Amino acid sequence: MTTVNNDGSAAANILSNLSIKEKEPETKTNELGQSAFLELMITQMNNQDPLNPQENSEFIAQLAQFSSVEGLEKLNSQFEAFSGSFMSNQALQASSLVGTSVSVPTETTQLMPGGIVAGSVDLEQSTSDLRVNIYDEGGSLVGQVPLGSQPAGELVFRWDGQYMEVNGELLDWSMGEEAASAGDYRFEVNANVDGQTEQLATSLSANVNSVTLGTNGEIILNLAGVGAVDIGQVTQFN
Repeated sequence: MTTVNNDGSAAANILSNLSIKEKEPETKTNELGQSAFLELMITQMNNQDPLNPQENSEFIAQLAQFSSVEGLEKLNSQFEAFSGSFMSNQALQASSLVGTSVSVPTETTQLMPGGIVAGSVDLEQSTSDLRVNIYDEGGSLVGQVPLGSQPAGELVFRWDGQYMEVNGELLDWSMGEEAASAGDYRFEVNANVDGQTEQLATSLSANVNSVTLGTNGEIILNLAGVGAVDIGQVTQFN
């Protein structure tokens, strides 16, 4: 009785006796390495027509082409390494912003305990009546600050939950007997221009809670009461 082994050793012995080698798997590559390029170049020179030899300029052009490709590959590798290092360094520097305050274009922000909300608006033209409305997180109007007539230009205000300061001057106005509690607030600045009420774009300060690196390498600041904001949107580092 003949015993058949399933481990393939018998088949291997038969191939060996017949001097037949098993074909090794081919490794395919689409890249032309430096040694392969030089070997191809030498073969081309050995087999060229002696009556019509390759011009020196053509030979130099081929070498220059290979050198350019090789140089670009090295440059790309170096640039990728530099880019990764640069982004890591940026993220490290941006992490120092955690706990500080920045100003961004927004209507909402968070009043921290014992803190101050700083804001600004740009008046393209003078107004006869400017008002700042303050809403709490639930949408209720908790404060309305009349600022009267204001000239064109930037107007800067600061609010501590009780009093408001405009362009460096403390207003004769307050929230009442009790200051507003810490939390999220929305600021609406309305200007009367030629009999029409216009809401102005506001820029408000917000605390940086954390910093993250985006999928494309951009630096994202997570701001209290605002949310995630690209660092490029920051108008001022307070």
